[in-house]
Amino acid sequence: MTNHLYQNDLPDDLDLGPIVAIDCETMGLNPHRDRLCLIQMSSGDGDCHLVQIKPGQTEASNICKLLANPDVLKLFHYGRFDIAAMAQAFGTVAAPVYCTKIVSKLVRTYTDRHGLRNLLQDTLGIDISKFQQQSNWGSENLTDAQLSYAASDVLHLHKLREVLNERLEREGRTEMAQACFDFLPMRAQLDLAGWPDQDIFSH
Repeated sequence: MTNHLYQNDLPDDLDLGPIVAIDCETMGLNPHRDRLCLIQMSSGDGDCHLVQIKPGQTEASNICKLLANPDVLKLFHYGRFDIAAMAQAFGTVAAPVYCTKIVSKLVRTYTDRHGLRNLLQDTLGIDISKFQQQSNWGSENLTDAQLSYAASDVLHLHKLREVLNERLEREGRTEMAQACFDFLPMRAQLDLAGWPDQDIFSH
């Protein structure tokens, strides 16, 4: 496994393939208040490509091209937040998307533990550390431990998707999951527009 760290954007000549796992690190959980600091991506080959975003940055043309590319599936765990964070920073909404947390809730109804660590332990027998989760991602110089933690959030998502797709098919919920994925970019936009906690489908 190799971590490749870039500043401000992905390289012009980097091709991450048709399915790209993506995760973000921010200064907090409010995308209006807390800036985007780091975006990590993997093509599923064991390498991670990390982009450090500078304060006040509003453009990243290569990242935005990837997010908007209809031929590239963007793979997330809790994509609702990451999609919103990147849309708030750059004005580009990721699509099409796949979210392993949504699938976990559709097929692992025997538990209420749907965090990535629990999901990886249950499905793949992989244990990842969450020790760096609440570290200072706005630091100008990220540590090796921070980069390794950030990479761990994307390196296993391709294999996880394969296992979860099998469970979706087994439970007859593949079409239901796809409908959720299709709506997810709009769910993130609703969060940004002022409906983060309200169920607009309720009475």
